[in-house]
Amino acid sequence: MTLAGFVDYGVRLLDLSAYIATAMRSYVLVIDSFKGCLTSLEAEAVVSETICRADPLAEVVSVPVSDGGEGMLDAFLAVMGGERVSLRVRDPLGCPITASYGVTRERVALIESAQAVGLHLVPPHRRNPLVASSYGVGQLVADAYRRGYRQFIVGLGGTATCDGGVGMLQALVDALGVEREALCEALCDCHFILASDVTNPLCGPRGAACVFAPQKGATPAMVSEIEDRVRELAYRAADHLGYDRSGEPGAGAAGGLGYAFMQFLGAECRSGIDLLLEYLHFDDLIRGADCVITGEGSADEQTLMGKLPYGIMRRARSAGVPTWLVAGRVGARDKLLTAGFERIACINPPGTPPDVAMRSEVARANLSATIRTLLEAIP
Repeated sequence: MTLAGFVDYGVRLLDLSAYIATAMRSYVLVIDSFKGCLTSLEAEAVVSETICRADPLAEVVSVPVSDGGEGMLDAFLAVMGGERVSLRVRDPLGCPITASYGVTRERVALIESAQAVGLHLVPPHRRNPLVASSYGVGQLVADAYRRGYRQFIVGLGGTATCDGGVGMLQALVDALGVEREALCEALCDCHFILASDVTNPLCGPRGAACVFAPQKGATPAMVSEIEDRVRELAYRAADHLGYDRSGEPGAGAAGGLGYAFMQFLGAECRSGIDLLLEYLHFDDLIRGADCVITGEGSADEQTLMGKLPYGIMRRARSAGVPTWLVAGRVGARDKLLTAGFERIACINPPGTPPDVAMRSEVARANLSATIRTLLEAIP
């Protein structure tokens, strides 16, 4: 090859490299669990594989996440490092189970409420938020306290309870031997950060009873009774302690468990996803990405109340990166689009029976097909 030919060949290689770099698309996957059928890790694996098959040049970054609900413990341990501690606690109906919490190298205790009192622990025919108790969460906190941990991150999502956190407080009272109203003083050297997926107050039309109790098996009559209970709890606590945090964002999370931590233990409530994204340095992670793909089992107006996909979209939008939302069920599509999601897709074809849609193999196939359709629409 002549010198001129060699130079020309080199120029063409450089042009090809530049073309490949330009053509290569970058995706960041931040998908919540599809409750009952796919974990965050499983959903992201399906999406990643589908993208790579459709576009072998694509760069895909998967970020297993949780907004404070199911999977919170695994997500935070993966980011912060640490190990699990397991113990016997009471489930929502008082039966003994083994649950875990995490401890990090920085001596932070990671409490996932759903580990002890998750909705998934109670069969649908036995769900009754009038009797379900958050006692097991208090047992997790008490065990970590006995081991010398004073910094806590508590995930509040995915619980079967709507007891205003009374059960959790009772477990701490039993463990520490003090009155409920003295807990804040007894635990004055502790700092609690609540990782919450919602911003609802304790009471009222947007409160724990009206919004979340029906999802946990409550009838209209039960909702009314639960509302009366939490109102009475808030009234008595405010009268005794001289302040009232029942109206603050997140007080209604996990059936009022957020309120109990805030009112009696001085907890600070944070967006669970924002908290995790800070530890992940998410803004740096998505810099230069072409698209962020997020998702959850059901996307509707509640998504805009602080749930994971909304938190992801807000951060991505600030960085100028479009966000796609995939879900097993989609409601309030126009509101979701107006909020800032670029594309929204329901993975289940119209008319799919719920019991079929919940099968893991069906969810995988439908999610993959949905991603292929979204990719084919890219200009």
